[in-house]
Formats: sequence, C-alpha cells, structure tokens
Amino acid sequence: MEKKEELSDVMSSSVLEIVELPTGEIVLRKIDDDSEPLVKIQFSEEAKLFLGDTKAGIGRAMLGAGVQLVSRIYDQEVLAEAELETLH
Repeated sequence: MEKKEELSDVMSSSVLEIVELPTGEIVLRKIDDDSEPLVKIQFSEEAKLFLGDTKAGIGRAMLGAGVQLVSRIYDQEVLAEAELETLH
C-alpha cells in the first residue's frame, strides 16, 4: 500500500476535533486516541494581546479552513485517479 493510501485510510476513519489546550495552543486532534495533535496553532504574546478574547475563535477558523482545503484537494486527487483508472 502506498504512503498516501495509508494516510487516507487513517484519516478517513478518524473523527477530528479542534480544542484549546490549557497551554493556550489551539490544536486539531483525533478524538479517538491520545496521540500528538495533527496541527497546533500557538499565538505570540503580541498576537494574544491584539486578538484578546477572539484568539480561540480565530484559531478554530484557521484550522477549519485548513481542513476544508485539504478535503477539497484530496477529493480532486481521488477524482483524478479514478479518471486515470477508467478504461474506455
């Protein structure tokens, strides 16, 4: 199995969540295990002062946009591969 297929299998069977950790980091992680987060966002002290109470919402929006983009890219690649595999 190719590395890309292995990653696809792991990610498609996982439920993801975006949470703010006690450290202040906003992370994307799998709900079903205690492994390292997939993505972390850590704001500088200057950014925290500027963003104030909106910091967590901004972090969630950033991660949400990233997940949507990755999903679109994956879907396009799957469609492209399916077209290549189709025999005419």
